[in-house]
Amino acid sequence: MAASESSDDVVAAQTAKWTAAFDKMDPGAMASLYSKNAFFFGSNPNLYRGIDGVTAYFTGLPKWSSRKVEFTDVRAGQAADNLVNFAGTASFFVDGNAEPLLAVKMTWVIVREGDDWKIVSHHASSMAPLI
Repeated sequence: MAASESSDDVVAAQTAKWTAAFDKMDPGAMASLYSKNAFFFGSNPNLYRGIDGVTAYFTGLPKWSSRKVEFTDVRAGQAADNLVNFAGTASFFVDGNAEPLLAVKMTWVIVREGDDWKIVSHHASSMAPLI
C-alpha cells in the first residue's frame, strides 16, 4: 500500500463505490469492483466465480423499483502490503421501505490489481446465530 493510504481509506473507497453501483442497480458496475479471480458468496448458497459470476449474481437479483445499501460496524485491517480485510454489516433497503429487507454480516478481502483495488473474496452471512 502507498504510505499515504491506510486500510481504512481502501475500505471507505471500496464501500462508497459498491454503494453507488448497488444503488444504481448496475450489475456491470458491481462486477467491475471484483477481481477476475473473485470468489463470491452472496444471499444464496451458490459460489460465484470471477467477474462473469459476479455479473450473473447481480443480474439475477429481483428488479426492485429502488434499492440502497448502508454499511455499519465497518472494520478494516491490512493483511499484507497489497491486501486488506473488511468486515461489517450491510443493510439492504428496497422499494423505499424505511426498514431493511435484509441485513447481513459481510466480509471482503480486497487486493491491489495494478493501480486499483478489487474484491477478491466476498462473503455474506446471516445475522441470526446458527448454533
